[in-house]
Amino acid sequence: MAKKRPQTKAGKQQLKDGEIPVVGAREPCPCGSGRRYKACHGRAAAQAVTELVHRPFEGLAGECDWVALRELVPAATVELTLKGGLPEGVPSVTLATVLPMAWPALRRDDGSVLLALQNDTSSGDLSRDLADTLQRALEVEPGTPVTARRVPADGPRLQDLLDPDAAFEPVVRTGFEFWVPDAENATPEVAASLERANAAAIPTVLLSGADAAYWCETPEKNHLRWVMPHPEEQLLDALARLHAAGTSSLGEDTRLVGSFRAHGLV
Repeated sequence: MAKKRPQTKAGKQQLKDGEIPVVGAREPCPCGSGRRYKACHGRAAAQAVTELVHRPFEGLAGECDWVALRELVPAATVELTLKGGLPEGVPSVTLATVLPMAWPALRRDDGSVLLALQNDTSSGDLSRDLADTLQRALEVEPGTPVTARRVPADGPRLQDLLDPDAAFEPVVRTGFEFWVPDAENATPEVAASLERANAAAIPTVLLSGADAAYWCETPEKNHLRWVMPHPEEQLLDALARLHAAGTSSLGEDTRLVGSFRAHGLV
């Protein structure tokens, strides 16, 4: 019986991992393996996109305030400084807690950009999601909102786009009137969204005596919400010692009610 001749590899040279483009999940993988993309290199790409980054704002100026604006503060803005300066036709880039209709970003009629921080994101790296949204907002036509999408795993992060030496100075707002330059001429949809957002906003004040400390006036009790940069275990140990000594309160009729972790900080 004649032996079968060994199968030869396809004439097409297989690509290296870093050179393989993204295609549809059911399409043949561009690497030349003959398998579908989702069962070949698409599997690693999907894992890279969903892998959780525990401290997405690490390395940015004002990391604690980034976390506070993402999780605690209802209405605030921050002027952002880009590496290399602003592109032509973009007078300013402003970070905002939320935008009308939950838009991820908005390019205003005058070319300025608003970037929302509290939106849902598609990957495990919030910094990469925000950077992708920011880049698209800088490129769309003025007067255009930016919608959400799945970001590429090798895209830039905020740390690649923002000037690390620029000050990060939040301005806490009493409402969301900053959404529109002229609220009286807003569309009915934007006006309704503005009214709902203002009604739900908890009055909040940024304290000047400590970094990333916010005083929140809730209907029943007022709260001091304070994001700290210290290592978690050391911070919790220190709080436990203060509590055991009876000195964890801020004075009469106050008490420490607890803590939680958000984006790698407590």
